[in-house]
Amino acid sequence: MKKLKVLASFGLACVTLTTFASCGNPNPGTSSSIDVNFVAPAEGFDTETPVSITFYHTMGQNLQEILDIYLEDFYLEYPNIEVLSHAIGGYDDVRDQMTTQLSAGSSNCDIAYCYPDHVALYDKAKSVIALDNLIDDPVYGFTAEQKADFTASYYEEGKCLGDGKTYTLPFSKSSEVLYYDKTFFEENDLSVPRTWDEMEAVCRQIKALDPNSTPLGYDSASNWFITMCEQLGSGYTSADKDNHYLFDNDTNKAFVKKFKRWYDDGLVTTKGLYGGYTSNLFTNVDGQRCYMCIGSSAGATYQTLMTSDGYAFETGVVSIPQATVEKYESGQGAVISQGPDLCIFNGDDPQKIMASWLLARFLTTNVGFQAQFSISSGYTPVIESCLEYDVYANHLATANTTNNIAALSTSVTIEQKDMYFTSPAFVGSSQARDQVGDLLEGVLSYSGSDLDKYIDDRFDSAVAACKQYK
Repeated sequence: MKKLKVLASFGLACVTLTTFASCGNPNPGTSSSIDVNFVAPAEGFDTETPVSITFYHTMGQNLQEILDIYLEDFYLEYPNIEVLSHAIGGYDDVRDQMTTQLSAGSSNCDIAYCYPDHVALYDKAKSVIALDNLIDDPVYGFTAEQKADFTASYYEEGKCLGDGKTYTLPFSKSSEVLYYDKTFFEENDLSVPRTWDEMEAVCRQIKALDPNSTPLGYDSASNWFITMCEQLGSGYTSADKDNHYLFDNDTNKAFVKKFKRWYDDGLVTTKGLYGGYTSNLFTNVDGQRCYMCIGSSAGATYQTLMTSDGYAFETGVVSIPQATVEKYESGQGAVISQGPDLCIFNGDDPQKIMASWLLARFLTTNVGFQAQFSISSGYTPVIESCLEYDVYANHLATANTTNNIAALSTSVTIEQKDMYFTSPAFVGSSQARDQVGDLLEGVLSYSGSDLDKYIDDRFDSAVAACKQYK
C-alpha cells in the first residue's frame, strides 16, 4: 500500500520558504491562476496521472498516525494522489507561513488548516478558492445526506467572509467550557455559576473559604472579551469595511472595569497574567490554586490530577456563564466556536485543486476518521453521524469526572452546539482579537490612579492599532 509522506516540523514557529520543495500554487493571485469560483473539469479527475499535494496542519505525532491509517483507505480510491503532510507549529504559525509565502508570490501549499481570519488574508491575495461549485458538483460533491450530516453551526462557518460563498469546511472543533473542582464544590455546598453575577458571588465564597486562592482562571483574555461582547450584544467587530471595529463603547468599558475589580480582589487571573495555562493553577493542590477554570474543551485532560492515592478531586464540566439565567437554561446564550477548518488554495493546475478537494471531502465526511480523531485529540467531530457510530458512542458513554474527562468535555460541547458563534472575518480581524486581549489584561493589571482615563486610552489605542494594521 502507498504510505503517507510525513515531512514534520513539530514545534516550529515558522518555516522558511526554502524548507520545502515547491509543489503547490506557483503564482497565487496572478493571471495564471484559476478563477476562485473553481468548477470541476468537465472530463473529471484524472486518476491515472500522479499528482502530489501538500497539506499544512498542526497535528502532533499521535494524530498524524491516525491520519496515516485512514489515508490508506483514501489511497485505495485514489492511488495516484500523493499527500505531503507538514506539521507546522500552531494555527497562527500555519497562517504566518502561508502569508509569508503568498507575499513572496510563491506558495508550497495546496490545502491547509485555517481559521476564518486566516482565510480573509488569503482571500485578499486571491489565493483561496470558493468551494460551492465543488460542494454541489453532481459527481465529486457532497450528497444531500453528507451535507445534512454536518453540524449546522460548524458548516456555516465556511461562509466566513460574508459574501455568501463557502471558503472552508469544518475539520474538528472545540469551544470553551467551565471546569470546576466538583469535590470542593460538594464539600462546601457551592452552586455552579450560571451567570457572571453568580460567578462573582461564588468566587467571593471561595475566597472566604480559601483566602490564598484565585478562585477563577480564564485562559484566553481575547475569548473572554469577545464572548462578553456577543453575550451582551454590545458590539465587537463588523464585516462592514467602513466600520469594522465596534468594541470601543460604554458597555464594554463597563464589563472591563468590573473584571478589573475582580482581579484587584484576587478573584480571577488569565493565562497571560498568570504566566501559563490556568489548568496548572487548577491542579496545584499543594499551593495557591484556583477552583474553576475556563479553557478549551479540547484541553480537558489537563484539568485532572492523578496522585499516588488516586485522583486528587473530581472535575465537573459545564457550559460557561451567560448574561442571564434565562439564556443559560434555554441554551440560547453565546459560546465561542474554535478549531481548525480546511481551505484549498488557488493555482494553475486543476488536478491539484481536485486532489485537494477529494482529500478535504474524505477527511470531513469519513465517520471512522472523524470519530478516532476526536477521541485522540479531545476535539469534537463535525458530523452528526459520529454520535451513532459505535466506537464514538461508547467513548461518550464512559465519560466521567476523572479518567475520561475528555469525553465529558466533548459531551458538553455537543450539548451547547446551538450557542456557538464566530466573529466576522476580514483583513485585520486577527489584529482586533489580539488587541482586545491585550486591552483586557492591561486594564486588569493597571496600578495607576486614574482607571477611567486609562480604560479610555486603552480602548482608543486598541482601535487605532487595528486601523493602522489594516
